[in-house]
Amino acid sequence: MTGQAAAQQQIDAVLRSAVERGEVPGVVAMAASDEGPIYQGAFGQRDVASGPAMTLDTVFRIASMTKAITSVAAMQLVEEGKLSLDAPAPDIGEPALNAPQVLEGFDAAGAPILRPAKRPITLKHLLTHTAGFTYEAWNANALRYAKATGTPSTQTGTRAALRLPLGFDPGDKWEYGINIDWVGRIVETRAGQPLDAVLRERIFAPLGMADTGFATSAAQRARQAHAHQRRPDGSLEPQALPEPFTPEFYAGGGGLHSTARDYLTFLEMLLHQGSLNGARILRPETVALMNQNHIGDLPAGILKSYVPERSNDVDFFPGARVRWGLGYMLNLEAGPNGRSAGTLSWAGLFNSYYWLDPARQIAGVILTQILPFADPQAVRLYGQFERGVYGLAEAR
Repeated sequence: MTGQAAAQQQIDAVLRSAVERGEVPGVVAMAASDEGPIYQGAFGQRDVASGPAMTLDTVFRIASMTKAITSVAAMQLVEEGKLSLDAPAPDIGEPALNAPQVLEGFDAAGAPILRPAKRPITLKHLLTHTAGFTYEAWNANALRYAKATGTPSTQTGTRAALRLPLGFDPGDKWEYGINIDWVGRIVETRAGQPLDAVLRERIFAPLGMADTGFATSAAQRARQAHAHQRRPDGSLEPQALPEPFTPEFYAGGGGLHSTARDYLTFLEMLLHQGSLNGARILRPETVALMNQNHIGDLPAGILKSYVPERSNDVDFFPGARVRWGLGYMLNLEAGPNGRSAGTLSWAGLFNSYYWLDPARQIAGVILTQILPFADPQAVRLYGQFERGVYGLAEAR
C-alpha cells in the first residue's frame, strides 16, 4: 500500500469510528490541494432513526458557511465599482442599517435605552463583524431586546428580524452578528436582482455548483440530511426537515443548502485566486485582500452562548490570536492540526466546518447536522480530519 492510500484509509477510519461511537450521526468530508480534490468520504446516516446512508451528494443546511459566498458576491460588486468598502453603506431604506441606533441597556421598566450610533456603518464593518450587529444566541442584550419588543427570529425569514439595534458603535469591537444578512440585502439592491439569482448567476452556475441554493428541489430534499439535537446524555435525536417556505429575504448570512462537493469547489476557486476551470469569479488581488486581517488588534472568534440548545460557548483556538478577513476568520498563527498562519475558516450552526490554507494550498470541508453549535465531539472530529488531510498531502 502506498503512503497516500494509507493516509486516505486513516482518514476513513477516523470518520467511520466517530459514527460508530455515536459521536456524529453521519458525516461527509472532502479536501483539495492546488492540484484538485485529494479526499472524499461519506459515513453514517442522514437520520439516525431511519437512514438512509450518507452519500457524497447528501444535501446539508450549511448555515453560516453561506457568509463566505455572500461576501464574494459583495466583493464582485466592489470590483465593478457598485459598492465601496469604506463609504457609508448605501441607503436601502432601512433605518437599522442607514440610521442605526445603539442599545445601551434597559430602564427600570425594562424598556430599551437607545442612542444614535457615533458613525455610519460601512461594508467593511459588515464583512468583518465590526458593525455592531449581534446575534441573540451570543448576546444577552440582543436576546432581551428581541423578547421585550417582539422582534422575530431570523429563522422566520422576515425582514423585521434584521431590524435590531447595534450592540456597540461601528468599528469599536468585533462581535459575530447578522451583518452578512445585511450584506445580502445591499447586494440585492446594487445588483438589481434577488440574492438567490445573484449568487446563482455570478457564482453557482459558472462554478457548476448545481446543488447549492436557498431552496431545494424535490430531488435535493430527498437526499437531505436531518438535523440532530444533542441531548444531555450525549445521544442524538433527529429532527424533522423544516417545511419549505418563501422568505421575505434570502439570508445571505445563513440560508443556503449545499453539498460537500459544491462547497469544496467554491473553496478551490478561492485557493486558485478567484478562478477555477476557466470561470473567473474574482480577481487575484481581490482574493488576496479578502484574506488579510481587516480588524487590526481587535480580538475575534470567541462567543459566549445565551441559548444553549442552539450553541455551546465558542473558542476554536484557545489562547491563539484570531482575527477576521472580509468574510471569514483568520488564524494569525499556525493551528494545532496542520493549518498555516494565514488560514481562513468558519462554520455553520449545524456543525459544518471549512478551512482554506493559502500557504499550504489546502482546503477542506466537513459536514454534519448537529445542534448545538460548537459540539465538542464534532469539533474534535474536525480537528482530526484536518490533521489527516495534512498527513495525506505530505504523503502525496
